[in-house]
Amino acid sequence: MILQPIDDPADERLADYRDLTDVALRRVSEPERGLYMAESAKVLGRALAAGHAPRSVLTARKWLPDVERLVGDRDVPVYVVPDEVAEQVTGFAVHRGMLAAMQRPEPPAVAEVLAHARTVLVLEDIVDHTNVGAAFRAAAGLGADAVLVTPRCADPLYRRSVRVSMGTVFQVPWTRLPEWAPREGAGARELLTASGFHLAAMALADDAVPLDAFAARRPERVAFAMGSEGDGLSRRALAAADTVVTIPMAGGVDSLNVASAAAVALWALQHPPAG
Repeated sequence: MILQPIDDPADERLADYRDLTDVALRRVSEPERGLYMAESAKVLGRALAAGHAPRSVLTARKWLPDVERLVGDRDVPVYVVPDEVAEQVTGFAVHRGMLAAMQRPEPPAVAEVLAHARTVLVLEDIVDHTNVGAAFRAAAGLGADAVLVTPRCADPLYRRSVRVSMGTVFQVPWTRLPEWAPREGAGARELLTASGFHLAAMALADDAVPLDAFAARRPERVAFAMGSEGDGLSRRALAAADTVVTIPMAGGVDSLNVASAAAVALWALQHPPAG
């Protein structure tokens, strides 16, 4: 690593770290500039283990031993800044030890992600980064082989998504689906069908199959679609589904948070009822 002490918050070398709390700005600028942010030693360690390349690291001097342990002899600039400079640049108190600007990998093709998968989570238009990160954590912990996100779904590599996922976004293969019915080319349904997947839509419907009954007779390859926080799955997603599935609820509650629903569905697929 290449140590570079910086005391001036206006230093151009810190451009990747500027205004991290501006969600609208970062949502556009990070993909355009081919980067994402890894926050904390645990997240950076998982990103590096996944083969991702750091562009630089921002840290305070007291955390240098941890940075050195992770970065090692990589030819990476490490910007060492006072706490107040870090806060002025990023917009928040950096208390997790380090931030790293990472090179954003090219997303793989859908067919590549699905090639060896048996259980897949599909996130349609989930706009809350916390929910996306929590869904990835459920996917990693409860046996999903891949995650697919729709064009309007929040960025899984946004800092909050990565942090909430505890870096598991680097463990689970994922990519973006096209629209369900694009004007040109194959749509999401066609790509899933071509790879042999049964599309199960999680939704409230009169003809919905209870989750335990679906799990007891699960198809060999299943893609479980979860909808947005407000409206649930779109009409196009429901029309594309092979089966509509619901979680039986009690206490007058009709639905769960999307990440909780994903966890319940994935657990049920791994533990189908006997008989």
